[in-house]
This record gives sequence, C-alpha cells and structure tokens, in this order.
Amino acid sequence: MSTDPIFETDFVKEMARQMRALDTYGTYAGWGVDQILDPYVMTKERKAAIPLVGDPDEETIARVKAFYNAIAVLIEKECKLLAVPLVHLTHEGFGRALITVGKLVAVDKTLRDVHRFGFASLSKMKDEADKLLAVALERIGQHPAVAGL
Repeated sequence: MSTDPIFETDFVKEMARQMRALDTYGTYAGWGVDQILDPYVMTKERKAAIPLVGDPDEETIARVKAFYNAIAVLIEKECKLLAVPLVHLTHEGFGRALITVGKLVAVDKTLRDVHRFGFASLSKMKDEADKLLAVALERIGQHPAVAGL
C-alpha cells in the first residue's frame, strides 16, 4: 500500500469500505486500498481503450453507487442526519445521482457516459467528493428544517 496521505482521509477510507461491502465473493481479501480503488482511476490510456458510446456494466454501476454512498455516509457523519443516496441510470449510462437528507435534496448530479466513470487520480476523485460534500452541507445548513423532516 502507498504511503500517500490521501489513504488516511475519511473519504478514501469510506470508499474502501463501500467497495469491500460490494465484494460478496471475497475477491478483495488481502488487497490494499490502492488496489481496491484502482478501477476509479481513469488514466488517458484507460479512457482511450473504452469506446465513446457504450452501455455500463454492472461493476461500473456498482462503483458509481459506491461513490455516492460514501458521500452520503460522510454527510451523515457531519450533520448527524440520515442521508439517502439514489442513483438512477438508463441502460445507456445516463441519469442522475441524488442524495436526500430528510425532504431536502442535498446532492443532485447529472450522470453521463457512466461506462467511462472515473477520475484522473484518487486525488481528483476526493476533490470531486469534497465539492459535493461542501455543497450538501451548505444546503443542509441553509434549510435545516427541511433536512430534519
């Protein structure tokens, strides 16, 4: 496992937990966090190997859901309210990711080309999650009565 400090962040730890939860056959047993999260890193070479148009497979959809589940868990840790993620996709890989807190939509992200879902690096993935988390917490702070319903 790498000594990169990103592996000590709450987000990356939660992503590893989410991915391990999906591993019903024990494939990830003995794997390091860097190896488990490697499919999220979409280098230029990896992206070039994936066609521009395509349908996402079940593993990719599960990774998308794990990403938004991890953000929901971090919202819950921060505001102590239940955060519920919902990812709705067409078979072509278009859709939305929502995270609701009470009756408040805290995160609303349009998803496109899910078959190519990934980030340039784990750092970029964490940055995106941090942005979504910050927006969610700001919305919850602005509308605490709705979030508490």
